[in-house]
Amino acid sequence: MTFALDFTLKTHPGLVRPLNEDAVGADPSLGLFLLADGLGGYNAGETASTMAVSTLLADLTAALRRARTEGIDFDPRRVLHDALVEMNQAIYRAALNSAAFQGMATTIVVAWFLGESLWVAHTGDSRLYRLRGGELAQITRDHSFSQELLDAGMVTEEEARLLPAKNLVTRALGAGAEVEPEVHEYDVAEGDVLLLCSDGLTEMVGSHEMAGLLNACQPDLAEAARRLIDMANEAGGRDNISVVLVRVLPSVAG
Repeated sequence: MTFALDFTLKTHPGLVRPLNEDAVGADPSLGLFLLADGLGGYNAGETASTMAVSTLLADLTAALRRARTEGIDFDPRRVLHDALVEMNQAIYRAALNSAAFQGMATTIVVAWFLGESLWVAHTGDSRLYRLRGGELAQITRDHSFSQELLDAGMVTEEEARLLPAKNLVTRALGAGAEVEPEVHEYDVAEGDVLLLCSDGLTEMVGSHEMAGLLNACQPDLAEAARRLIDMANEAGGRDNISVVLVRVLPSVAG
């Protein structure tokens, strides 16, 4: 059994940044959705995020199609883990070999619907939320300095949002020679809505506001994405804003 999906992808530079260093991509035929937020100097972040999304999209779809064609076992956890590790090395090497790209890196969050499961892989502070039964839950946990302080009980959630180093990520593709991505499997239910987003949204709009808007805008995902971006810009638009929304429709045979 598999699930039919409705989706939309939107990205906006925001009101302050001269470049949009976010990137989004999808292969809806294979239930694969990606979002990246580039880090680094002028233009380098854009290069890192675009590299990550385009290469991972190609590599992951090729791996699944090869497994189906050749009838071999397909382990989503291993495939996702290895793909992100290889992508980290590619971005890290590219940064070492070009002064223009020195220090470039990118967050990544991947949502992959396979059979009756949702596989999520990520590094950094780009997030995945799930709206189920009207309740919005954050599925990923940020790899960031502020999250570590929050986990240690040293700051509250509100204080974490105000920290000067709140945007300092502790894991990102290309930030070092090695990275350990998180990969997890989740159940899927008809009616679920996934929200993948960069911190340009989450730094500007709280989870309660996001939940209210998503509930109000169903079933128009495109309108919901537009309004989320508008909300972030109305709050200041200090960073690039990217949104991927995916809704699980009634299951179909196949």
